[in-house]
Amino acid sequence: MSNPVPLTPDEVTAILRYWRQGDCALKGDLGFVHRFSLSCPLTAQAKAVEDSDVDLVEDAVIGFSVVTQTCDLVRDSESRPYVEVVPLVAVDEADLQLIRKGQQPSFAYVPGVAARSLVADLGRVMTVEKSVVAGWDRVPGCTDDQQIHNFQFAVVRKRRRFAFPDDFTECAGRLQGRLKGKHGKGSAEGDALRALDEIRVRAEPNWDAAAVSLFFWFVRSVDQEDINGSEWATHCEKWLKLVKRSGRFVQVEGVVSTLMDMTAQDYVDSVPLDLDQLSLSQ
Repeated sequence: MSNPVPLTPDEVTAILRYWRQGDCALKGDLGFVHRFSLSCPLTAQAKAVEDSDVDLVEDAVIGFSVVTQTCDLVRDSESRPYVEVVPLVAVDEADLQLIRKGQQPSFAYVPGVAARSLVADLGRVMTVEKSVVAGWDRVPGCTDDQQIHNFQFAVVRKRRRFAFPDDFTECAGRLQGRLKGKHGKGSAEGDALRALDEIRVRAEPNWDAAAVSLFFWFVRSVDQEDINGSEWATHCEKWLKLVKRSGRFVQVEGVVSTLMDMTAQDYVDSVPLDLDQLSLSQ
C-alpha cells in the first residue's frame, strides 16, 4: 500500500476547523509515547528496550481526547502547529459516575465516549502535530455548552488542585475510605453519596494555623430533599464522626446543603474535597 499524500497546511487547517476541545479519536494503532529513565521503576515496554539506545516507549491506548483549547485548535496550523492530547482509558461504572461529578480530578468525563465507559486520563499528556490529528476520525466529545464547560473545568482543575496538608490527609482518611467504599453500594448511604454534587471544606482561620476548625459542606442536588425517606442530617452526622479531631484540628462541623444555600463567600473560602486527592506527598 502506498503512503498517503501529505496534507498541505491549508488542508490541515480546514479539517481542524471542525474540531473542538474534548473531541476524541478511536483507532487501534494509536500509541502514547513517553520517555523513561533507568533510574525509575521500568514498565514492561521499557524493560524490552533498556539495553538499546532508545529511551522512548510507546504504550498502546484505546484512543485520545484533545485538551488544547478550541481557539488554538482552529488557528492555522503554521502559527499553532501543535495539539495536546490525553489518552482515553476504560473505567467501571462506579468510577465513571465519580468522574462525571468531578470527584476524581485526575480524569475528565467525556460525554461522547461515556457509553463505552471511557474517560480522559489527564495525568498523561502528549503533544502531536496538527497534521497527525487531521488524519484521525473525529468523535465529538461534547455536544452542548454545559458539557463543554464541564470538560474545560475538569482540565483546569487538574492543574490547580489544592494541596491539602499531610496532617489533614490523616485526619480525613477514614472519611475518604467511607465515601469511596459506600459510593457504589445499593444502600441508603450509597444513594446519598451518589446524590452529592460536591464536597467542600473550609479551614478557620486558615490551613496553616496552630489550631484549625474544619467545616464541611456536603452539597446535594437541589431535587434530592431526602434519600428513600432517610434524613440527610443522619448521614451528615455519621460522616462528620469519621473525621478525627486531633493535632491542629480541634473542631469539625458540617452540613448538607445545596449550592443555593451557600453564600458566595462560603464557596470562595472553601476548597473541593476529591475522593482521589487525599494521599500523602502528592
